Amino acid sequence: MEKEKILNNVEKLMIMYKNGLLGGEVMPEDANPGFEKDSLNNYLYFTLPMALNYQRNSYTLWESANKTYEDEETRFVFDPKICLNKSFEEVQYALTKYKVALQKQKQTEIWLQLCKTFVELYDGDIRKLFDELDNDVDKIRNFIQVEKKKKFPYLSGTKICNYWLYVIYQYTNRKYKNIENLTVAPDTHVVKATHRLGLITDDELDRSDVQLIVIDRWNELFKGTKYKSIDIHTPLWLWSRNGFRNLI
Repeated sequence: MEKEKILNNVEKLMIMYKNGLLGGEVMPEDANPGFEKDSLNNYLYFTLPMALNYQRNSYTLWESANKTYEDEETRFVFDPKICLNKSFEEVQYALTKYKVALQKQKQTEIWLQLCKTFVELYDGDIRKLFDELDNDVDKIRNFIQVEKKKKFPYLSGTKICNYWLYVIYQYTNRKYKNIENLTVAPDTHVVKATHRLGLITDDELDRSDVQLIVIDRWNELFKGTKYKSIDIHTPLWLWSRNGFRNLI
């Protein structure tokens, strides 16, 4: 009965989302230069800032990224090859001018490491990662989170990796295999909303591995249903961010 009750509330949440009752007419990533969906510029734009999306306001991050691209002085940071030919200080300045990077040393290092990885492995073209791994969610995640984890700082994290794959799916032309295995990205809002629905307990909410628990619970809940785990991500995020409106 508990599962049926939660699924009933999920259904209400999804209907509210589709009817615009949770907000979200403008999502954080909508702040972008409007590249062609299949272009390399588009893929790089939605990849590099994602690694800095840690414990911060997503709307502010993407507004900062957009300003950084619009400014001809700082635009170069979205080109891995150019980045690697600049001095550390030049990259640092460009990333901090509009506050894409808030931790100027650490986050500049993260950005440059990703640029180095993209150039070394894919000649700067991140689209090749998806092509070489057959657009398979499981293969991509294993490659980034296990096989080459050190080459993908922060992008390999439990929350960010899943959300990055989701954003690439939403904002580019990429189609995945095994998309049903793309999980929720358990950031603070998603975790809180999962708890609010009763899918995790009070004790689990405070555990250090709560992100993994949240992923497992949604995967389990949606087995045999019409939903994939990633379907619920944005409704959960908006529901929490906008103060948990009563489900109707």
